Amino acid sequence: MLAGLAGGLCMLLAGNALAFGLDDVAERAKTLAASGYEEPASNLPAELRKMAFADYQRLRFNPEHAYWKDAETPFHLQFYHQGMHFDTPVRINEITATDVREIRYDPAMFQFDGVEIDPAALEGLGFAGFKVLYPLNKKDKQDEVMTLLGASYFRIVGKGQWYGLSARGLAIDTALPVGEEFPRFREFWVERPQADRRNLVIYALLDSPRATGAYRMVLTPGKDSTLDVQAKVFLREPVGKLGIAPLTSMFLFGANQPSDSLNFRPQLHDSEGLAIHAGNGEWLWRPLNNPKRLAVSAFSVENPRGFGLMQRTREFNRYEDLDDRYELRPSGWVETRGDWGKGHVELVEIPTPDETNDNIVAFWSPEKQPEPGQPLDLEYRLHFSMDEPSLHDPQLAWVQQTRVSAGDVKQANLIRQPDGSTALIVDFVGPVLEQLAEDAPVTTRVSIDDNAELVENNLRYNTVTKGWRLTLRLKVRDPARPVEMRAALVDGDKTLSETWTYQIPPHE
Repeated sequence: MLAGLAGGLCMLLAGNALAFGLDDVAERAKTLAASGYEEPASNLPAELRKMAFADYQRLRFNPEHAYWKDAETPFHLQFYHQGMHFDTPVRINEITATDVREIRYDPAMFQFDGVEIDPAALEGLGFAGFKVLYPLNKKDKQDEVMTLLGASYFRIVGKGQWYGLSARGLAIDTALPVGEEFPRFREFWVERPQADRRNLVIYALLDSPRATGAYRMVLTPGKDSTLDVQAKVFLREPVGKLGIAPLTSMFLFGANQPSDSLNFRPQLHDSEGLAIHAGNGEWLWRPLNNPKRLAVSAFSVENPRGFGLMQRTREFNRYEDLDDRYELRPSGWVETRGDWGKGHVELVEIPTPDETNDNIVAFWSPEKQPEPGQPLDLEYRLHFSMDEPSLHDPQLAWVQQTRVSAGDVKQANLIRQPDGSTALIVDFVGPVLEQLAEDAPVTTRVSIDDNAELVENNLRYNTVTKGWRLTLRLKVRDPARPVEMRAALVDGDKTLSETWTYQIPPHE
């Protein structure tokens, strides 16, 4: 039935392809939402399903078969082969000035690099996803700028960046006991751009047991690549938690949580903190943790202006990793468009023993869900950037780093004696602080919950960064419970910085 709908849609649009738009995909999504969910059928033979990761990596697309390679456009498309858990075909269509046509799978597009596969098993197999290439770093070289593979996940990079965190179309019931539902992009329509176009339009149809969605995504590669998203989400039935514009990342250890074992790398993470720009103008910064057990934090915000998982540390010597170059991983920032109403930004932190697991999730969750059959309309721009100042309010300082240490007191003999407290060292930087004199009347606004006693609140000018360093020393009352705290720099009634908000996780 669905294949017939797709075929009919292509026939109706033939000769009028430029009329294809978000409303066409939304009509599909609305129709799907009104009907029962059909589990996607896998056509993957056992020999491909059971293959090891190393073998799957050998199924490589042949660049000589890149789509649009000989067309007058700076964009090329390449495709992913099915294999392992990527076992469901994704329909990919091209929109041209005259028609809409499916891009057909052909095993000749791929190099199998010695992997023995029966040619008959590849008949009509289909793609697992695709990637977008563009001359991002050099005019004469095609670079991968966007990849779409697995459920509704995608990743994007800008000039000089390495892949890091992922974005998703939708998140459902993340971190709930019932288990997470993973909506998937089941079909794409990619608009062939003209030679002078520097952005690429992609439409996507999303489907899951309890939700469907229609997406229009405009990719603009550059120093900071962006993706403009228009989405219409339909619910088949209410869900426990609806996650809008979700970002997924990895945090293993960092300045605020050093490695438990000896490691030559001081830090290892794709993102180090959650930033929020609230509707009332306040900016929040929450350093990430790799907790001992699942941790969920909610930040109530009405009409958020933006939020993101950020990689603020950009010095190589803070990572020392020549293979994975974590200092080149982009921050992911969601710039909202229009009023999103009441809700909260949610941060989910999941324990992980290594860097192979994405254990950090952040998204916006609306207070009120749409009724089944009624669309939730949203617009936002995703920024993938290594330029923190460009994403932040220049009138407010931001947190450069957070460090945790055993608290101590300097004795009369000048030896520092641990006193059982915990010390947090927070460096604030930014143009607004650089303009101040060293003796400016900068003070702090600090709050700590009742599970800790604050024994020191010290602020001093940092001659190296031209900012201010805050030292908080506190004694935790019950180590089995977390400690929540907040701090900001102020000058009288004037707020000088974003609000640093931190959680000391419970210790088992």
